[in-house]
Formats: sequence, structure tokens, C-alpha cells
Amino acid sequence: MAKVEIKIDKLDYESGEAYKTLRTNLQFCGDDKKAIVLTSCTPDEGKSTVVLYLGMSLAEAGKRVLVVDGDLRKSVMMGHFSIPEQVKGLAHFLSGQTYLKDVICETNVKNMDIIFAGPIPPNPAELLGEKQFKEMLKYAREQYDYILIDSPPLGSVIDSAIIAEECDGAVIVIEAEVISYRFVQEIKAQLEKSNCQILGTILNKVDIREQKYYSRYYSRKYGKYYGKYYGYGKYGKK
Repeated sequence: MAKVEIKIDKLDYESGEAYKTLRTNLQFCGDDKKAIVLTSCTPDEGKSTVVLYLGMSLAEAGKRVLVVDGDLRKSVMMGHFSIPEQVKGLAHFLSGQTYLKDVICETNVKNMDIIFAGPIPPNPAELLGEKQFKEMLKYAREQYDYILIDSPPLGSVIDSAIIAEECDGAVIVIEAEVISYRFVQEIKAQLEKSNCQILGTILNKVDIREQKYYSRYYSRKYGKYYGKYYGYGKYGKK
């Protein structure tokens, strides 16, 4: 098994807590939700980074995690890793060029392995619909607690819906203040046709500084009023 090293920034406290909350919410969905596909409306919404941080958070909690780069068209996952040797990927396995054990890489994060996408094939959607993909998920369900699949934006290609048909749940990553409500509803409708349960959405790239401003503003404005009745404001802090 090849070994690779992840190269993404360490999360600050608030972001780390956000991923712990996301991890907890995912666990509350039930033990039967093992294979999870993550998609988005458009490219560059930060989906691949979300997959990695979520995978790391689950692994830190003692869960065995397999991250699968299911974007066979325009993968960015390998850019987050230091890879000392040439590795084979999902496209090699799905096309019958190698065995599954040869495409699973061990990461420097304890409990987390990864399968990279590999070279761009001429028929990505067809490969994802073949029996090899089902066989991979069957094996992974026996070996791992969670399989997180990074898939292409559903607003661009149909691949995510094909992947979702074989998964236990789907999550939509949405870039804050960029993607319209109507667009998200269209993506949601497409996912629903795959008969895969939509577990929820992740609002990504939120301006934390702005959120802090509004939090302080409303805390000052309403804290004085409600403090009279609930023990805050001028009557002291709890």
C-alpha cells in the first residue's frame, strides 16, 4: 500500500469546532449511513477540502475512513497531498487495469486512507455505472466505518447522481453568497431522482468576521432587554 502525506492547513479553533459538529450530525444519521457522496452546484465551492477535513475529523474520533476521489473529470485532490511515488487511481481500477488493493493509499492521518481519481478516462460516467464501482463500495463497507466520496459538481455533469445511486446518503456543499436558492433546489431535485437520501447541506466559505460582528451587535442590543428577565445584561453574567 502506497503512503501519502496530506498538505492542508491546520484548522483554527472555530473551524475545528464546526467540523466536530458536522461529524456529530453525520454520526446521528445512523450507522447504516456509511457511503456518503458530497457534491456541489458548481466548481470551486470548496467541496474537496470539506471532504478532507471531515474525513480527518472522523478519523480523529477513531473511525476508519476511506476518502474516494470520484471526480474523474477534473480532480484537484492530489494537489492536497505529497506523493513520493507514482500511484494508481480509481480510473485504473474501474477500467480493469489493476486490483482494488493497488489503488488504496495510506495517509499520514491515522485511520484514514484514500483512493485518488487517476488519469482522466474517455468515459467517466460509464465507468462509474459499472459493476466494479459497486464492488469497491461493497468491500469498503466491510473495511471502513465511513466512505466519503468527492464527486463532480452536479450542476456541471451527471456523475454525482450516478455515484449517489450506490450510496447511503448525499451532502450538498454550497458556497455562501454565491449559489442561488433556485440552483440548489435544482441540484436537490436531481439527487432525489437517484433515490439517495439527502442528509443535509454544508454552507462553506462563510465570512466568520461578519458573523462575529452581527453576533456582538445583537448580543449588545438584545442582551440588555432580555437580561432583565434572564439574568444577563446589567444584572450580571452567567
